[in-house]
Amino acid sequence: MGHLDHATFGWLTPVLSYAMACIGAALGLRCTVRALDATGRSRRNWLLTAASALGTGIWTMHFVAMLGFGVTGTDIRFDAPLTLLGLLIAIGVVGVGVFAVGYGRDSRRSLLIGGLTTGLGVASMHYMGMAALRLHGQIRYDPMLVALSVLIAVVAATAALWAALNIHAPVAVAFASLVMGAAVTSMHYTGMLAVRVEVTPSAAPLPGASAMQFIFPLAVGLGSYLFITSAFVALSPTARERAAYASAGRLTEPDDRAVDVAPPGFRPEPRDTGDTAPSGRAYPSGPVDDTPADPRHVRA
Repeated sequence: MGHLDHATFGWLTPVLSYAMACIGAALGLRCTVRALDATGRSRRNWLLTAASALGTGIWTMHFVAMLGFGVTGTDIRFDAPLTLLGLLIAIGVVGVGVFAVGYGRDSRRSLLIGGLTTGLGVASMHYMGMAALRLHGQIRYDPMLVALSVLIAVVAATAALWAALNIHAPVAVAFASLVMGAAVTSMHYTGMLAVRVEVTPSAAPLPGASAMQFIFPLAVGLGSYLFITSAFVALSPTARERAAYASAGRLTEPDDRAVDVAPPGFRPEPRDTGDTAPSGRAYPSGPVDDTPADPRHVRA
């Protein structure tokens, strides 16, 4: 039985994996909240962003933690196609759960379906990543701890989706993300505690890529994607903010329909002419009598 070390770099990989889980959870929750306030194509785009953020954050958390995983007596390699398949499974299955919540009419039923689907997707991604391990020996699992890890994943996913449906304040979303990150990280390390490795010493080279050759560059790239998406979400106005901007713009725009209406009989004073009316008087609106006055009626 080989000795398993889950933190060969000390606290570095557990702390970084927890940070990745929190960032992915925060992005997923914020995007889901934005989606619930939007309609049409905008809602679909926000849900796609939420699925990619959650799936990427969970996958990055898992493999950052795996950078610190070691087994005495054998090297460790990773099967690249299976590792990438785990990423696609995480994004796809999480997307199914997020869309179930985003478009479901019955909130309770949608929450249960979405939480179950997303939790099973997280667990599938984890054990798909474990299946991608290549080492000299055989990996076995404790069934009770595996079942506990799946249960934690389902509960964590359901709680995260409930928070997306019911929590909208940024501070509350941040707190929910910390809880979600802790739950997902706990699921990972619970699943890792279920691992048992029977080492078979061998000098034969292992197939696959080492963690530093494959996992580290990919984790850095996906982590950069999360940070860029975080900036985009933070700078993008919400639906309420856009409505407020539009309302303020309508209030400040001049109304072209306004018409100056003068009272009956009003005639504006002429400008720059010799025939000006006395100040403060208005010309009558009827026809003007231009007939010369009778000289007999003119006083001397």
